[in-house]
Amino acid sequence: MSPDTDLRLRDHVARLADEHPPLRPDDVDFTVRDPRLLDERYGHVLDYMARVELEVDRNVLELMTMLPDPPDIDRHFYADVWQPQEIQHGLILDRLQVALGREPAVTDTTTVSAKLRILGTLAHIDGFQDVCRMIYYLTGMSTERSAVLAYNLLHDGVRDLGEAAVAESVIAPIRRQEPGHYAFYRISATAHWARLSGWQRWLVRRMRAVSFGPVGVNNKRQHADFGDVMNALGITDELESFAEQASRIERDLLWAHHQGLRVPDYVLRAFEEAVTLATDRHATI
Repeated sequence: MSPDTDLRLRDHVARLADEHPPLRPDDVDFTVRDPRLLDERYGHVLDYMARVELEVDRNVLELMTMLPDPPDIDRHFYADVWQPQEIQHGLILDRLQVALGREPAVTDTTTVSAKLRILGTLAHIDGFQDVCRMIYYLTGMSTERSAVLAYNLLHDGVRDLGEAAVAESVIAPIRRQEPGHYAFYRISATAHWARLSGWQRWLVRRMRAVSFGPVGVNNKRQHADFGDVMNALGITDELESFAEQASRIERDLLWAHHQGLRVPDYVLRAFEEAVTLATDRHATI
């Protein structure tokens, strides 16, 4: 990474830490006018988002496994800035859903998959950790961009229900912190891609195509849960547009040689499968 990019990232992370300290649940107004209606419309969305945010402890373990020797700025970002912010997002969302009468989110904060352990072993091979780093940046970009889009839709939907406190005191502060995370991954991915060799780029494309999954999806049930979230937020009606917005930088970096490609096929396929799984699950109830 060039000295200019490294300095830019360090300045960016420092601003994130200074301007966006972790939110405090005790500062949030959890007033709800109609708990039954909010639960009916968005309770499962809150549960999904709370789980994803709270599982960042496992995400950090995964990063430590697949990137045994990351740049200092990456470690500083995910351990000292991103993780503390995301945990508080999860605690706030979970407290809200419990206030609606729901059970707390069920999380997995310790499991590191065998695939990631294998990647961590391969990362010791010269040049392969740079491939893993690129996958990390791409995953971070799509995850954070999807989160920004979803929080925007959730904010508007909750506000339309007349739940002003939830919209402005719960959702709005959380969504304000997500774009800074996305910017870190975007800057890192753009700079890192430029320095990869031909074989590394080829491998990144292949690995990304077979490993992509929507944010928070680790099994078939969660994939269907993601489909329910998309249905509740109205994403299903604009599925290709959502997929395009979530993966635009990835498309431009990895697939610029394919002119006219709006969305990487594996991204759209994963989102469409989520909707299908959710539909099939409801059909059997």
